[in-house]
Amino acid sequence: MALAFTRRGAGEPLILLHGIGSARQAWDPVLDRLTERFDVIAVDLPGHGESPPLPSRVEPRPDAIAAAVAAFLDTQGIATPHVAGNSLGGWVALELAAARPLQSLTLVSPAGLWHGRSPLYNRISLRTTRWLAKHLTTPACRLVRYRAGRIAILGQTHGQPSRITAAYARTAVRSMAGATGFDATMKATEPRCYRAGPPIDAPVTVAFGSRDRLLLPRQSRHLDELPPGTCVGELPGCGHVPMADNPGAVAALIIAATERPCDTNLS
Repeated sequence: MALAFTRRGAGEPLILLHGIGSARQAWDPVLDRLTERFDVIAVDLPGHGESPPLPSRVEPRPDAIAAAVAAFLDTQGIATPHVAGNSLGGWVALELAAARPLQSLTLVSPAGLWHGRSPLYNRISLRTTRWLAKHLTTPACRLVRYRAGRIAILGQTHGQPSRITAAYARTAVRSMAGATGFDATMKATEPRCYRAGPPIDAPVTVAFGSRDRLLLPRQSRHLDELPPGTCVGELPGCGHVPMADNPGAVAALIIAATERPCDTNLS
């Protein structure tokens, strides 16, 4: 299927995958730093941004979304890219790594690292955010012009909402409101968690924001299914979607992950 994307820069290919209810523009704050080193391709996942949803007969599980991303890579002639994924995009990146070789894998607050079903807290939080964005789009877009409005609307997903630009905040609200695949993707992911499949040969780095208020440590950060030697780090002061909180730290994390044979924890 055809996926919408933004492609900039030159160098080794780097694929950026966003979270549920988001879009490729979530990565905009880090693009300038990454395009200095990589051929960066930020992709709209199926049913998000400008990408159509998967066919109705295909349940949008993370592995099915990964298959759509793999098919997209084939159309672009990209064989073994670096991949970075945030939230659902991190889960999709793991499924992609099980299906084809990658050069490196950077998981930024990845979803799926819970035991059993998605925690009730996660489900309620995401569905509430979706309802508010969908039914109060215009008022929300007006509110984010103000510091207090950005804190109120983006405080759960971002660690430094008052520092985010109003334009970025409006895009986040509209992406959540307009994600045609949100409900089907939530339904497909809620009863599942990530389970390791075939060995992943690429070095894996995982980092959570210290202010991630969606993926709580005791519920949603179980690393036992990740490959041995996975590098584990933290993004201080960042939330669940950290790219706008601290673009420099997120870009540095990804760059380090692409250069490191991961066999020890990050300091």
